[in-house]
Amino acid sequence: MACFHCNEPIPPDCSLVARVGGVARPVCCIGCRAAAEWIEGLGLGDYYSLRSEPAVRGESDRPDFGAWDRPQLARLHVRRRGDGRAEAVVLVEGLRCAACAWLIEHALGRLPGVHEVGVNAPARRVRLLFDPERTRLSTLLEAMARLGYVPQPLDAEALDSLRQRETRDALKRLVVAGLGAMQAMMYAVALYAGAFDGIDPAVRDFFRWVGFVVATPVVLYSARPFFAGALREWRSRRLSMDTPVAIAIGLIYVASLVETLRGGHEIYFDSVTMFVFFLLTGRYVEMRARHRAGDVVDALARLQPTLAERRGADGYEQVGVHELEPGDVVRVAAGASVPADGVLVGPACRVDESLLSGESTPRRHAPGDALIAGSLVLDGPVEVRVQRVGAETVLSGIVQMVTRAATRKPRLARMADVRATHFVIRVLTLTVLTALGWTLVRPEQAFAAALAVLVVSCPCAFALAVPSALTRALAVLARRGVLVMDADALEALAGADCVVFDKTGTLSLPHVDPAAVEVLRGSRREALALAAALEQGNTHPLAAAVRAAAGDAPLPEAVDLAQVAGAGVEGSIDGRRLRLGRADFAGGDGGDALLLADADGPIARFPVGERPRPGTADLIARLQAEGMRVEILSGDAPARVAAMAATLGIRDWQAAATPADKLARVAALREGGARVVVVGDGINDAPVLAAADVAVALGSGTALAQAVSGLLLTGERLDGVLEARQLGRRMLAVLRQNLNWALGYNLSVVPLAAFGFVPPWLAALGMSASSVVVIMNSLRIDLPAAPAGEAGATREALA
Repeated sequence: MACFHCNEPIPPDCSLVARVGGVARPVCCIGCRAAAEWIEGLGLGDYYSLRSEPAVRGESDRPDFGAWDRPQLARLHVRRRGDGRAEAVVLVEGLRCAACAWLIEHALGRLPGVHEVGVNAPARRVRLLFDPERTRLSTLLEAMARLGYVPQPLDAEALDSLRQRETRDALKRLVVAGLGAMQAMMYAVALYAGAFDGIDPAVRDFFRWVGFVVATPVVLYSARPFFAGALREWRSRRLSMDTPVAIAIGLIYVASLVETLRGGHEIYFDSVTMFVFFLLTGRYVEMRARHRAGDVVDALARLQPTLAERRGADGYEQVGVHELEPGDVVRVAAGASVPADGVLVGPACRVDESLLSGESTPRRHAPGDALIAGSLVLDGPVEVRVQRVGAETVLSGIVQMVTRAATRKPRLARMADVRATHFVIRVLTLTVLTALGWTLVRPEQAFAAALAVLVVSCPCAFALAVPSALTRALAVLARRGVLVMDADALEALAGADCVVFDKTGTLSLPHVDPAAVEVLRGSRREALALAAALEQGNTHPLAAAVRAAAGDAPLPEAVDLAQVAGAGVEGSIDGRRLRLGRADFAGGDGGDALLLADADGPIARFPVGERPRPGTADLIARLQAEGMRVEILSGDAPARVAAMAATLGIRDWQAAATPADKLARVAALREGGARVVVVGDGINDAPVLAAADVAVALGSGTALAQAVSGLLLTGERLDGVLEARQLGRRMLAVLRQNLNWALGYNLSVVPLAAFGFVPPWLAALGMSASSVVVIMNSLRIDLPAAPAGEAGATREALA
């Protein structure tokens, strides 16, 4: 007898039962009983009818997840968001299918303090968004383990292990199918030759039985994923590509066995093995393309090292990254990765941030500049003062935002799933009609013709059309420094016709001219050094301008730094309390200039100018050349906004705009029929970003602005907006080509198959070739963007 929960044999001396659906079900251990009864208690007993495979054994001696709540370990895996919630992403062993995802989402989603549970079953990842004041991460992980799914940290070793297992399993099935197809074809050639030249019945039967022996492991082992997928579809009451595939494989195999037993004429063991081999080849190509698409995100997860050299009283010691604390000073050798977000203590160096920003040219950083975890130091060794570790780093935030996008199915994919379901129904109906028609005319041809129709019209290419194109586009954009956090935004961006920019920090960057600094006490060099020391580690564009004005001069050490939002910064240098910011904050009269002051009064005034971001004027011109309307919505003074608009060639602008004014303007544009893209970076941009058709945030912007955005630009330039638009249009064009190919292929070959001109083995080859064509065509998205006229694909492609 097998366990109801995990399907493992029940020990002879075990009499444990679990009550599920009012029925006593035998289980093998206390852990499985607890898991089954807990699932039933949550009202999720439908899981047992939806699952495609037995659950993982519910061990009663589960590991203690309390270690995940320790501060040093939690900082590696738990990211605190600006709204007070916490976010964590874990790898999950035993996560196999949609039923597993359904169970985890519903079971954990009902726990107190849980706001969102996102499951990516193919990647074996679960994203948890919860309130740390109401529940602990260990509680959620314990609940997941109680269901039979073992959570693991999302690290490089786990990612590699998962990829290796998936690739190894796919290769084993493919090798078995390939060897079986070759052997079965060898025996089939002998049978075909014998049909013309004559063959002894005993030899003929021998070759048929050998073909059966060869085909059996191909059908029972290599084709197992198709049968499991079809069973899952039937239980969940929906149809997809696995259903016709499983039916075709089963019919060919069983019919050939029956013909072998009764000495009939039509034997298709060669066809079924070739069908499985060709189909697995297509799936293997799709898996490799999916792996390549995830390489960028997984590479980001691997960037952060596990060890660091921390400076102590007796020199440097090697410690784990999770042991670092804010304020620690670490040494980073040349060619090594920065272990945590921090501030460069010295000396000046070049840093490669290409995987984070998409910029291939190394950036030169001076002491006081912020460094991002995972960036590569080219000149070393250097010292870095730690500010943020683990899940709080910029790198971890990017990984989690991209993971969030992967757990949400885009509109294009949902529509394709619906179309695929309708397509399968039509295929099955046409197969039945073909069989009935041939039965009336020539019964001996009915089975072969029906099989050919079922195989040749399999919607594999149709099912791959959307995910292959979408996955490829996301990967290409990630390599170019544009991270897509909402796949629907890419489709919307391709059809947008209006772009609204914030000015300060988005279109323009502040600039401090050292020669224009007004020194009231001391020297200009000292004033610049003090101001830069106060701004060390601050990612605000104005802080970067102050540090740039100080140049490579050595900076004093500032302690007890405190940022005052919208006002400035204060801290202590050599026992002297200093303030830098607005005049009313620093305690003096500075007008629009930054004022540096101490307890004795003002020290220096720093007039602040601004200049466009590099390449912005060219971007605006290219957007306007494509027929897009470009506007500026800014809260800055009219004179500044007008000057920047004139510099960039933007005719429409609005100054002194409050968040409500910005919302009203975007609403008016949308009511007028415009599809609006909003690009911003500040806290006050978050409401208007959320109201836009497409929201684009800067990687250097605030976390709140990034949280409501569909696209994130990780580099310093705004060109990513245009690149994402062009690539989105290219993706839609390729998507339409994929759909047209899949539909055109079926319309052209199905009539031939229905009239008996396509044997089953040729139908298998054509179906697999069709899928490979779709995948290879999707890889072309990496090529230069097509002209606007060619990319006229719209949502009608899936309507």
